[in-house]
Parts: sequence; C-alpha cells; structure tokens
Amino acid sequence: MSGAPDSRYRPCVGVALINRDGLVFVGKRKSKGDFDIVPDAHLWQMPQGGIDAGETPFEAALRELYEETNVKSVEFLAEAPLWLSYDLPPDAKKRWSGKYIGQTQRWFALRFLGKDSEIDIHAPAGGCHKPEFADWRWEKMANLPDLVVPFKRHVYVDVAAAFREFAAG
Repeated sequence: MSGAPDSRYRPCVGVALINRDGLVFVGKRKSKGDFDIVPDAHLWQMPQGGIDAGETPFEAALRELYEETNVKSVEFLAEAPLWLSYDLPPDAKKRWSGKYIGQTQRWFALRFLGKDSEIDIHAPAGGCHKPEFADWRWEKMANLPDLVVPFKRHVYVDVAAAFREFAAG
C-alpha cells in the first residue's frame, strides 16, 4: 500500500544510512517477545520507528537513527516519494493492542559522514536509549529485501529502488 497515511497504520519513518562506499547500515533486531519469533536470516533491518507528536517525519528519522545507532554525522540525500505500508501478521497485531493493523513509513536516505566508531548499538543515544539491535553491519542495498522479515519485504524492495542511485551494487 502506498499513498497518504491511513489511520489504521502507525505512522513511522525509516532510514537508509549509506556509507561512503555505498553500503547500507543494517541492524540485527533483538527479539520483542513471544510473538516475534523470526528466523535468524530475517532479523536484519534498517533503523525505523514512530513519529512523535509535533515531529516532522525528517525530525523523527534523525531522532530514531540516533536512538538506535548513536549516529548524528549525516547529510540528507533523498526522501522516498510515497508512504510505504505493511500489515503486521495476525499474531503480532496485539503489539499495539489492536490499535493498528500495520505501519506506514516515510523513508529517508542519509549519507553517513562519520567513522564506524560513532555507531554504538549497545549504548545508543549516548546510553540514554534501550538497545534495539544485537549486531550490525554494512550491506549492499540489493540484498536488504532478503534480510528483513517477509511481511516487510515489499517495502524494502521499494526502498531499494527509490535509493539505488546512492548505493553500491
């Protein structure tokens, strides 16, 4: 589903953090509970998260990136032209007490200007935020749709297409 935000979907942002070599940051998600049993091969994703009241999507993207990776050294490259949505699987919908059937996301491509040592997934946001990732690596954009949970795959295909000009192979 693409287009304007739909109230049945939680409004979120996603960040394709691209390094100087054209590779994209992916983090290996920590499990979020019993309903979140995902094969290891599909635990990888780019930073993402909700939009707080009063925030623009871009402000939310910068905040979420910092809260999940500790990264602040970035420059804006592009914004995906449409909101991209996915439905949660039935067993995961209880996560938001049935308020949402999925998430709708605005995606941003950002160039990482810092050194890898700036990335700290174990004490993100200067240690003020609970870690969301157990591991991380740089990956080719084209590989991302095969690394994410299957119900988000179509979003990652669209993100990879939208930002391919900034990424390596």
